[in-house]
Amino acid sequence: MKKVPVLVFLIFAGLLLVISSASAINIKVEKVSSNEVWVSDLDKPVVFDLKITNLGSSDSFSFYNLLGFKMFPVGTVPISGAEVKEVKVEIIPLSKLPDSGFYTFPYYIRGSDSSEISENLTFKIINLESAFEVGSGDVDIESNSIEIYLKNKENFNFGNVNTVFSSPFFNLEKSFTLEPYETKKFLVQLNNEDFRSLLAGFYTMTAEVTVDEEKAKVEGVIKFIEKNLVTTTKKNFGLFVHTSVIEKSNEGNTIEHSETVIRKNIISRLFTTFSPEPDIVERDGGTVYYTWNREVGPGENFNITVKTNWLFPFLIILFLVVIVAVVRKYSESSLVLKKKVSFVSAKGGEFALKVSILVKSKGYLERVNVIDRLPPLVNIYERFGGDRPSRIDQKTRRLEWNFEKLSPGETRILSYIIYSKVGVFGKFALPTATGIFEKNGEIHESESNRAFFVSEQRAKPEDQ
Repeated sequence: MKKVPVLVFLIFAGLLLVISSASAINIKVEKVSSNEVWVSDLDKPVVFDLKITNLGSSDSFSFYNLLGFKMFPVGTVPISGAEVKEVKVEIIPLSKLPDSGFYTFPYYIRGSDSSEISENLTFKIINLESAFEVGSGDVDIESNSIEIYLKNKENFNFGNVNTVFSSPFFNLEKSFTLEPYETKKFLVQLNNEDFRSLLAGFYTMTAEVTVDEEKAKVEGVIKFIEKNLVTTTKKNFGLFVHTSVIEKSNEGNTIEHSETVIRKNIISRLFTTFSPEPDIVERDGGTVYYTWNREVGPGENFNITVKTNWLFPFLIILFLVVIVAVVRKYSESSLVLKKKVSFVSAKGGEFALKVSILVKSKGYLERVNVIDRLPPLVNIYERFGGDRPSRIDQKTRRLEWNFEKLSPGETRILSYIIYSKVGVFGKFALPTATGIFEKNGEIHESESNRAFFVSEQRAKPEDQ
């Protein structure tokens, strides 16, 4: 009789064990998603895609953790027996986590009978800046556009994004949505004048990305393709002052060595100026070579101005022609008249001048008549040196000397004194004397020079 209660107890315990086993949570959990990340700068959750298979009876399941992190879904998720359901689990860490690296998060799934299982989820921790990549195509000196891009390198949905792109070639601001692993591309129009002075090479492009008021700066590289292009233009203008302007323009994007050579002959070089001065001057026979060597940067111009002033040689030639004409005229004249004036002291204190005329014959001359005229405001002193005038006309203020003939080389000196009661200041000019003569049966005429007297000068008194 004592064995019966023991048997009953064992049977009852077995039934309880069977009932407990039948009602315990029985699910299979698979993680569908991969490479989940948590961006430490943002208040956005880490999202995991789970596939849950209920191997037991229908039940409702809840998700929780013991770390105090926010976790979704909140409440229970019903799953029928043998049903496979996809569940999106989101967590937002609240405590301090490492700045980067991987983190394993433990959590629990509980059934309605309080039975539960423990699972782990692993995610990568990044900052906002490391989530993006920015880049572009190449640029050359003739490019009118360039394609740039911003790439989301992570399995993270950033939603609405504002990005300001900046570089030496352009500036651009764009707003758009950016999903996991998505790349946004933009075609930017370029203005060649904005980068004409830049050297070929690599330049930094910066993208300032703003997500939920959090900013991150990402840098990329733009390659500026090397191109050599130097153009030369030459302009000429002016007649007497001839000007040449030579302009070297570097329209490429590399520093170019420029050599300019100008050739001048030994005559034109005397009247030529350069701006700037040449670096090298070389002479080869009757030719002179001028050389300029310069380094011209992208977008720079180098100008050489060459001025040849032909007005100077023209004036010199004109002067020489006049001199030759005067000398020729003098040398061809058979009667030479040379007039001079000097100051003399008068006893009465009047202003007095002695006028002398040198008359020289270069050939045999007949009927020679020398005429001189008195300037205004003066009178003639009736005393003469050398030959006395043949005629004095006070009305016309004219003096005349007549000679029947003059032999070759014969010289006569005619002189007279003029005076004035009124003092003279400054420059006093006397008219020219005229000679009229006959040579070989033809009448000829010659003139003397003009004589001047400046009242400041003082001459020694001469005997009268």
